[in-house]
Amino acid sequence: MTPMDSDTRQAPGAPGCGVTTVLGLGNTLLGDDGVGVRVVEALRERNPPGLDVVDGGTMGFRLADRLAQSWACILVDAADLQAQPGAVQVLTPHELAGRFAQGQRSSAHEAGLLDLLGLVELEGRLPRRLALVAIQPARLDWGERLTPAVAAAVPRACEVIQRIGQEWSAPHG
Repeated sequence: MTPMDSDTRQAPGAPGCGVTTVLGLGNTLLGDDGVGVRVVEALRERNPPGLDVVDGGTMGFRLADRLAQSWACILVDAADLQAQPGAVQVLTPHELAGRFAQGQRSSAHEAGLLDLLGLVELEGRLPRRLALVAIQPARLDWGERLTPAVAAAVPRACEVIQRIGQEWSAPHG
């Protein structure tokens, strides 16, 4: 799947132009639900150029300004992809909204995530480029550790995020 490229914002002069914000979402006290946060922790260790890595945790609407100030944003979260635990997929906001409209709740934070995206879009401040890197959880229950399959997906998710960030920052002829 290709991440969304929206023309709702002009890149020149936009705050954070050329830098992609990576927002890791999830509750680290609920096992695999915290995978988005664990991915951004792993990305921080890699210190990838061109990525502003943020632990969004369970902050919900408090992320609106951060999202709106981003030229490009990659959200990272656990999501029910109807796949094997640890599967990593890239979803566009349109795909996410379509799944929600069909009653397929993909992310533990999906309704809040769609509300957040809707709020920023209503303000006319949606990032020019936007994607959700979704990871299939195995267990969403009390516990601070990821299951082995989901923990093994963290490096793959980091690679996907870095690839998207590189593609988005590459000059387009």
